[in-house]
Order: sequence, then C-alpha cells, then structure tokens
Amino acid sequence: MRSDLAVIIPAYNAERTVGNVVIEARRQHEPVIVIDDGSVDKTGDAARAAGAAVVLRHDVNRGKGAALKTGFAWALDNEYSAVITLDADGQHLASEIPKFIEQYARGGEDLIIGGRAHLFMQMLPRRRNANRFSAWCIAKCSGADITDSQSGFRLYSARLLRALKLRADRFDMESEVIVLAAKRKLRIVTIPIELGFVDGLATSHFRPLVDTLRIAWTVTRAKFLW
Repeated sequence: MRSDLAVIIPAYNAERTVGNVVIEARRQHEPVIVIDDGSVDKTGDAARAAGAAVVLRHDVNRGKGAALKTGFAWALDNEYSAVITLDADGQHLASEIPKFIEQYARGGEDLIIGGRAHLFMQMLPRRRNANRFSAWCIAKCSGADITDSQSGFRLYSARLLRALKLRADRFDMESEVIVLAAKRKLRIVTIPIELGFVDGLATSHFRPLVDTLRIAWTVTRAKFLW
C-alpha cells in the first residue's frame, strides 16, 4: 500500500548535492520526486541513480515556483493528499521530514512551514535582512503569523493546491502561496526546523535584492489584485 504523501525536490544544477538529498529523504519517506528545472549538468541522472521514484524535467530553466507547480500537478494527478518540499542543495535536513508528517497527522493544516527564525542571527546580514523583511511584509499583507516566509521546507495539503491559482514562477511563488492561503482562510502553521548549514548563499540561486523586490511585488498583487 502506497504512502499518501509525496516528497518533492525542485533542483537546478544540483548534480553534486541532489543525490545525497534524495538518499536521505528516502530513508524518511517514499516516494521522492525530483523536478529537474532545466539543469545543464547531470542533476537528473544523479537523482535517478540515488533512487528517486520519478524525475520530471523542464527543457529550460523556468524557476523554482514553476518546478514546484510541476511537482504539485503530478501529485494531484496521482491523488496524493499532501506533499513535502525541500531544497536540493542539502541545507534542509531530510531527517526533519517526520516533524512535518507528525504535525500534519495531528493538526491537519493546509500549509506547514519549516521555520528558521531562531537561526537568522547565524546568517550573513544581507540574507538575514532579506528574510526578515520578506517575513514582515508577508505577515502584514496576509494577516498570518509568519516568522519565516522564504523557507522552502514545507508541507502543502492537496486541498490547498486545488484551491489556489498560483501565478508566480520563481522564488516569489512561495510567498504568493502564503498570502492566497490566508485570504482563503486555510490553516497555516510554522514549526521550527534545524538545518544542515544555516547560510545557503554559496548554494542558493536566491538573489537577495532582486528576488526580495520581486517577492514584495508579487505579494502586493496577491493581496489586492488576485
């Protein structure tokens, strides 16, 4: 009998790290689905070699949000009740996956965010300030009690994924989800998580200035226009 949750890993040029992430995730939960977002290296091959159940590929890089939406569509088509997402660079510890499963079994929330606010002071100032600004902006716009809006370690319920029309394709999609979910009165909770390494500037494709401004613009539209 299959599990009712799937683990989704969006990946872009993550050949060096994605294999270990898949292996560690599989030790916690199956199936593990990788979305290769137009990588120019052997990300997809590394994911398959590590035992990913499915590897979906974009022919060109479309952005993290687009990769996640491809994974969401696959999960809904295959009738999973929820998905857990984590990044491919190794910052997220797959050993934390049971925390999300236990919280979902206990509370049934629609969006569970793995919060890193207790670790912000260990980040470099520009990354810390970008995270704090984004969280403040989204909390104000959504009315949700959000302390970390940019964490990609999350659980999304199928109910949420069916209810929301997501428009953003890059990092801002994860902020768009929070605002739209709050508007729909869907249940959001943050749980504290630990990380493999706190400051992911070396491995992340997030651009603090450009992407923070993009997030602010997306959140504003999600709040007032969408």
